[in-house]
Amino acid sequence: MKNIMEASTFILKGQTNNSELQIILFFLFLVIYLFTLIGNVGLIILVLEDPQLYTPMYCFRCALSSVDACYSSDITPNMLVCFMSKNKIISFHECATQMFFAVTFGTTECFLLAAVAYDRYVAIHSPLMYAVSMSPRVYMSLIIASYAGGILHAVVLAVTTFSLSFCCSNEIRHIFYDIPSLLAISCSETYVNELLLFFFVSSIELVTILIILISYAFIFLTILKMNSAEERRKVFSTCGAYLIAVSILYSPSLFMYVRPSSSYSKEYDMIVLGFPCSTPSSTVSEIKM
Repeated sequence: MKNIMEASTFILKGQTNNSELQIILFFLFLVIYLFTLIGNVGLIILVLEDPQLYTPMYCFRCALSSVDACYSSDITPNMLVCFMSKNKIISFHECATQMFFAVTFGTTECFLLAAVAYDRYVAIHSPLMYAVSMSPRVYMSLIIASYAGGILHAVVLAVTTFSLSFCCSNEIRHIFYDIPSLLAISCSETYVNELLLFFFVSSIELVTILIILISYAFIFLTILKMNSAEERRKVFSTCGAYLIAVSILYSPSLFMYVRPSSSYSKEYDMIVLGFPCSTPSSTVSEIKM
């Protein structure tokens, strides 16, 4: 209640005031968002309607598509409204809700990508044991655990962030509502929050990246032992595309959160996060597996 009395609304000030540029950005992000939403929802419907696709690979892809669609829908619609609105205002509760779901889906994405890497490792390294190692109980547990980890991470960061006081300013110098931009306008001591943010984000991303790299290291060793050059080329191209997609998804978060607070730059952060936040991984969803 104290926070609500101090700052009942937040104002987004990171977007351009050029009306012509706002219109261009509005239609650009609208097209990207619709492409993202239609592609992911269409893939989910396709998998659900075909019982033959009830396999670990397509269940993971379905889970990733649902996360992508939800993540884009959490951030992009508000950005589109702000592009066409003079008063870029959001309430305290709306800001907290948006940030909670953004952290949830972003973290879940990391866990799911690690689970996908492990699934591909088992499929390529031990194809005869794949049905046993990746039974419905196993892959559904991995999917549920990914969502649970994302929710837990979001609860911790949301509670610690919105327990701060925002009495000095309610103007957020960013294109959407993220944790560093909120910490920057808080009049409370934010050292503990910055430490928690660094610890949780670095731990989650570094652990999942390590799982992905180890899994694909074993995959590449297995590929080198294949006799067919055509089969090696096909698997190499698929794995290479997946790793490129992973690097695109992880780089902005590592740049934003896993660095000293003294190097915080609103301008660089807006450039780095602007595009990936609207299209988390759906733009490369067809090459993930």
